[in-house]
Amino acid sequence: MVGGTGKKKVVPITSPLPIVEVNPNNHKDVVTIEAPIITSYNDRIRPLLDTVDRLRNLNVMREGIQLPTIVVVGDQSSGKSSVLESLAGISLPRGQGICTRVPLVMRLQRSSSPEPEIWLEYSDKVVPTDEEHIAEAICAATDVIAGSGKGVSDAPLTLHVKKVGVPDLTMVDLPGITRVPVNGQPENIYEQISGMIMKYIEPNESIILNVLSATVDFTTCESIRMSRQVDKTGERTLAVVTKADMAPEGLLQKVTADDVSIGLGYVCVRNRIGEETYEEARTQEELLFRTHPMLSLIDDDIVGIPVLAHKLMLIQAMMIARCLPEIVRKINQKMETAVLELSKLPMVMASSGEALMALMDIIGSAKESLLRILIQGDFSEYPGDQKMHCTARLADMLSQFSDNLQAKPKENVTEFLMDEIKILEECKCVGLPNFIPRSAFLAILSQHVDDIQVKPVEFIKKIWDYIEVVLSSVITKYSDNLPQIQSSIKRAGRNLISKIKEQSVERVIQIVEMEKLTDYTCNPEYMTTWTQKTSEQQSFIAAVLNNGINKSEQFSLTGFGNVKISHLRRYHDHLLQQAFDMKMRITSYWTIVLRRIVDNIALYLQLSVKYLVNSQFQKEIVAEMVDPRAGGGIERMLEESPSVASKREKLKNSIKLLKESKDAVTAIVDQNSGYGDR
Repeated sequence: MVGGTGKKKVVPITSPLPIVEVNPNNHKDVVTIEAPIITSYNDRIRPLLDTVDRLRNLNVMREGIQLPTIVVVGDQSSGKSSVLESLAGISLPRGQGICTRVPLVMRLQRSSSPEPEIWLEYSDKVVPTDEEHIAEAICAATDVIAGSGKGVSDAPLTLHVKKVGVPDLTMVDLPGITRVPVNGQPENIYEQISGMIMKYIEPNESIILNVLSATVDFTTCESIRMSRQVDKTGERTLAVVTKADMAPEGLLQKVTADDVSIGLGYVCVRNRIGEETYEEARTQEELLFRTHPMLSLIDDDIVGIPVLAHKLMLIQAMMIARCLPEIVRKINQKMETAVLELSKLPMVMASSGEALMALMDIIGSAKESLLRILIQGDFSEYPGDQKMHCTARLADMLSQFSDNLQAKPKENVTEFLMDEIKILEECKCVGLPNFIPRSAFLAILSQHVDDIQVKPVEFIKKIWDYIEVVLSSVITKYSDNLPQIQSSIKRAGRNLISKIKEQSVERVIQIVEMEKLTDYTCNPEYMTTWTQKTSEQQSFIAAVLNNGINKSEQFSLTGFGNVKISHLRRYHDHLLQQAFDMKMRITSYWTIVLRRIVDNIALYLQLSVKYLVNSQFQKEIVAEMVDPRAGGGIERMLEESPSVASKREKLKNSIKLLKESKDAVTAIVDQNSGYGDR
């Protein structure tokens, strides 16, 4: 029935005191009822709320895990704070313009003590207050956080309320949305407020309590537009229509047509006016929706603060039940990550002996890795890093060196045989003609060796530079757990490579210098090649000495191409024969020399790498690390940097918090596994 004819409501109040309720027949019924939000508790909902409250007390949100939270949003002066006042039974700041300038997190906790406990937390401060001075304390704290002007801040202000009749519930009141800055507000006030609101309503765990004034068109409300951006279907949005008494006409159609997709429905309320007590406000609200000609047409199920409290409790309980499995998954994931990070932190050493054992483990592991990648050709440890496929890279570098060393220099065709002739003229002596002086051959050979001697030295330096990079990578990998000595081990590695490089350069210089001492080879290829090349000697000499009409300026010589010969006609034939023979001998022998240099360096390199891995690496690194003159590496292993110690403590605290959080939710998950889907 409507219009005040037979319609009766039980009016919950915000305190456990009795209240007189007037029925349609003017009989007075005294009904003692708990606060409105308490009436929705039951055996099933209470454990869910207790679980989330436990997680909040543990501060699991600092680990990035969102908890179901009621977020109150609305356009400026829509009545948001008044709704919270009605739900919680406390007074919040009121006035013109933006009353809420920071996120006000209301932590309500039921208490059995008759004396309320109320305090504010912000910026690591705890400020006690009482029911009479809550509004003043909030304004003062807001001025500290956001300044005394009209600006806003996204730094939260937490209000703790522990009192009889208050449930364990958390709600967040956000600044009202305003588009046009007024009264000294920042020019970007809209952007600041909208960004803050989006931050709070975007998480899927947030329950959006969208406060709408009955005096406006819902479709034009900015708060509706913003909530629909993150909750398109409205499945987690509940609308509260305030000021129903100011615009009753058409309100029924507004809340039943639902043109703005409010999935969780509407609740129409009348907030406290002026100096009304909360009990008086609820009585007046009940009378309004029971007796008003238009408002009484609205169904009882969607009017009144008690109904709003009941809906919020049910919605939050369902949201909690739905989110708990995901919360458990995130807790497990973050705990696994934290445990893994903790395991990667440097080991804490208790003694020098323990530190020495840890050092030997590092060196042993690095040695095994070097053995695989530098000698055995096993790169399974670094499958995607071609730089660490060492045997292949060393083979590539050796092949490039060989090609570079044996590349034929461009022959100066205009001066063919002139180097040989000049040397022979300076080395001539009294003796039989056509015999090549050995000193001339060695002089030509020495000149050839001098021309290429820098290449082997550059190559061996390049090889050890590469091995140094590889060694550094391996050391870094296996000493990451001990950053306090990592630099010392890497320095020891660099010193070792520097010493080996210096030795290798000396050895390569010796290999090259040996080729100047004598002309020797047992390779039969030399005689074969020389014989082939000298087969054209007579025809070449004949062409040079030809002074006839058909004399040629060039001669096609196998292995040399067309060479100019006109400049050789002024020399005696026996000198030409000596020079030609010298050229062919040097050319045939030089090929042997170059290959021998490459082979010797390749063999020496293999031997050096083997010694490095099998003996020098461990011996030299240990010797330098235990040497007090080198900085006392072992002693430094007992130290821990402040940053690492801080990180270790932080991870331990996170793991402890996450374990406690997991224990808090595990028991309730199975019990309520299907509740959130109902």
